[in-house]
Amino acid sequence: MEDIIGLFIGLVAIVMVFSIPLTAIWTTHLRKMQSMKSKVIKDEIELERLKYDNFLLETEKMRLDLQNKQASLLEMSADPLVVELQKRPKAETQAL
Repeated sequence: MEDIIGLFIGLVAIVMVFSIPLTAIWTTHLRKMQSMKSKVIKDEIELERLKYDNFLLETEKMRLDLQNKQASLLEMSADPLVVELQKRPKAETQAL
């Protein structure tokens, strides 16, 4: 019986000695993984910000192109209704 208790104590001592470095290795690994995940998330946020900025720029460009095309179309139009709308004051055309 004393042999079994002595063997058990020795086994517990060995497990405890080896568990300390294994725990350190495991926690270091977890920290590195969290750091990598954090970096990936930061990069994704930056990418989304750039996409949003690009969307705003493209939308503004398309709006300006549309205004230019509308203005040139109205200037070149020979349609009597368009000519009449151009002669009206700005407030009246917005009310329509």
